[in-house]
Amino acid sequence: MKTTYSITEAQAKLPSLVREAQGVPVTITRHDQTVAYVISKKRMDAITETLEVLANPAAMKAIREARDGKTRYKLLHEIDED
Repeated sequence: MKTTYSITEAQAKLPSLVREAQGVPVTITRHDQTVAYVISKKRMDAITETLEVLANPAAMKAIREARDGKTRYKLLHEIDED
């Protein structure tokens, strides 16, 4: 399945490109240079969530600590309720 289209092709096929983008990103080009992408809402939501985590210093610290083995995990039944 083709996933790269010129602007002219994309204009003529926009509804089908939107359907296609539900599975894979669609690339739009002008003079053989990428100028845009059509992506699904699900993929855009995932990108947005990732950017929010990356912009959150506390979240990034927790991720680094987990990767470095500095995080201690417990089973739910081991956690005392306050």
